[in-house]
Amino acid sequence: MNAFKSDVIGSLLRPQYLKDARTSLEAGRLTAPEFKRIEDRAVDEAVALQEDAGLDVVTDGEMRRYAFFGHLVEALEGFDRSAGWAITFRDDQGHKAQLDRPVVVDKLQWRRQMSVEEFTYLRGRTAKPVKVTLVSAQQAAAYYDPDKSKGAYATRDAYLADLVDFTRREIAELGRLGCEYVQIDAPQYAALLDETIREGYRQRGSDPDRMLDATIELDNAIVQGHSGITFGIHICRGNHKSMFYASGGYDRIAEKVFGRANFDRFLLEYDDARSGTFEPLRYLPDNRTVVLGLVSSKTPRMETAETLKSRIDEASRIVPLDRLALSPQCGFASTHEGNALSEADQQKKLELVAAVAKEVWS
Repeated sequence: MNAFKSDVIGSLLRPQYLKDARTSLEAGRLTAPEFKRIEDRAVDEAVALQEDAGLDVVTDGEMRRYAFFGHLVEALEGFDRSAGWAITFRDDQGHKAQLDRPVVVDKLQWRRQMSVEEFTYLRGRTAKPVKVTLVSAQQAAAYYDPDKSKGAYATRDAYLADLVDFTRREIAELGRLGCEYVQIDAPQYAALLDETIREGYRQRGSDPDRMLDATIELDNAIVQGHSGITFGIHICRGNHKSMFYASGGYDRIAEKVFGRANFDRFLLEYDDARSGTFEPLRYLPDNRTVVLGLVSSKTPRMETAETLKSRIDEASRIVPLDRLALSPQCGFASTHEGNALSEADQQKKLELVAAVAKEVWS
């Protein structure tokens, strides 16, 4: 997997016809089989887009999810989809948007597989290497509320133990079916860079530093023992309607996360000053790959090849060039609403990632 020099984080902009179809499904105007055919069409188009762009790896664009974590909430019984701790996203122009998050309210039980359908359909639509995305224990920890969840789980640790077991079962089945690349999405790691969010955890009874130690161990437990699968971890500072919720360099978490998390590829947001410097990358072990998220999925502003190559060169002074790769800094639609750019903008950015990667690592 180190040979994959152009990567994509996961989600792509949902076509309008898919958004309209989901609204119709929820209103009872569309049947589940009819909706499934529309989803299939959207996945087919997402695959074609990534293949045409020349990327080394493709996903299904997360077209079957209402958000990047949707597979978890919809596959497992036990979550209230929108009654969790809300989080406020913002941008540099002062705009704000609130996102209601899930909360666990009952013991977790299987409803269906989380991502197996996504993988089996995707692998039949492309000859390219494919990637499946799941959420980290650190992300899922945010879905525990001491008041709303205690009837199901007396402690966050008890809930996360079940969460790890379910995720391991999912990965084992993916591996049995031939999946070779799984990305664990962990934006909550970057939340621990931001003092305001850290204080929010304290107010809900959690020590953020102890939480970091515990969830690194849980995420390691998720990925250990699955032979033949490359694991990536994606860390960003939030992505909803082109807005973010956290700021800060990786310095505060780098020694623990980079040094102790047992992932093969670290897909890191690095598209603007909010992400800090490349200096924390010095904590990465020598056998790991860093995928530099230098291309913004939040804005239509186009990066230049020259700027990207310069940034890659800068990073290579800390991590050798052969252990670097390139991607967008996040998905284009971590939630189904999508970011504030067009499908044409998205296509150009994916083409830029692939072209620069080919030039740098040819």
